[in-house]
Amino acid sequence: MRNLFGMILLVILLVAPLSQADAQESNTIKTEVVEFTSDGVDLRGTIYTPDNPHAAVVIVHGSGQERRMGGFATLLAETGITVLTYDKRGVGESGGTYAGPEVGTNNIDSGNLALLAKDARAAVDLLNQQDPNTPIGLVGFSQAGWIIPIAAKENPLVEFMVLFSCPTITTLEQLRFQFYTDGNPDFWDTHTESDTREHIRNDPDRYQFASTDPKDALSTLSIPGLWLFGERDIQIPVKLCIEQINALKVQGKPFEYALFPTLGHNTAFANDAAPVAISIHWIKQIALNINKKSRKN
Repeated sequence: MRNLFGMILLVILLVAPLSQADAQESNTIKTEVVEFTSDGVDLRGTIYTPDNPHAAVVIVHGSGQERRMGGFATLLAETGITVLTYDKRGVGESGGTYAGPEVGTNNIDSGNLALLAKDARAAVDLLNQQDPNTPIGLVGFSQAGWIIPIAAKENPLVEFMVLFSCPTITTLEQLRFQFYTDGNPDFWDTHTESDTREHIRNDPDRYQFASTDPKDALSTLSIPGLWLFGERDIQIPVKLCIEQINALKVQGKPFEYALFPTLGHNTAFANDAAPVAISIHWIKQIALNINKKSRKN
């Protein structure tokens, strides 16, 4: 698997961001507006279904008041991946209450992260009802790095996960790093890795709340996972996260990552299309492996 992933990575980087065959694999995409319930709240979203899907994914939001992501869902569906994307709770047409600093609440409180993980789990259940024969995964961004492992741990229907610029450190550690970088895009030009790690270890916390460590859930999972990082990220300490992923790999976890030296936190929506292209190739290969295994059984 690791050798295969390396070959895929090399081919994509040397040949093209998205091959024409991938981009135009499905000419017809069916869209369906759906509603589902999570923790007593009705959430509203859209399912994008291509002809003959290889895999299916639920999109898990990052922080902020995020609505369903139609553009990204369409891009994936055009390559043969069914997508369910929904309005975050308390946002758009979804019920419930949004939590976030814009409204004076803590959106990375452990209770809120657990609630958002319930929403993702419920979305997976709905997608499985629509097509129980297609492998289902979770695809998310940034804050989803804390949500996806919890959802995957608690819903056995989740068979893989893709995480764009997602932390493996705790929520409190992430805040220490984020306050340290202070939004400076040139942070890594003037700071070293060792100084940054020292700050993350020892900086006093500005807020006191129960911390969430995604490694608690990741250490229990046996499903494939792919992280995509930008080396110049100033929201999460990428090299520390990679070190933690490598430690999980040593334990036998089927986790992979790709690092892009010129990119920052916005790996999924940067001008460089390679991160998304790699994720699509990876999802298809994982789905193929899952289907082969199920046929043998």
